[in-house]
Amino acid sequence: MSKPYFVYMLECRGGRLYTGITTDLQRRLTEHRDGRRGARFTRSHPPRKLVASQQVDSRSTALKLEAALKRLDKTGKLNWIAQHA
Repeated sequence: MSKPYFVYMLECRGGRLYTGITTDLQRRLTEHRDGRRGARFTRSHPPRKLVASQQVDSRSTALKLEAALKRLDKTGKLNWIAQHA
């Protein structure tokens, strides 16, 4: 059985939103906050808080959802946050 994946969204400095996937949400949040192993985006726009996350069954599903979320405009992202906060 495969590990569950999480698709998550962070609110970063300046009100920007960052979307990512992981199998260990707490570890990944710590990496983003520490700045060493976080994404390039979160090194220059430090995360303020986790605003939403959704558990999915597979990496494939997580990657597809992440891509779909990244294509949304800010209003669409805020709607997703409201449903998954």
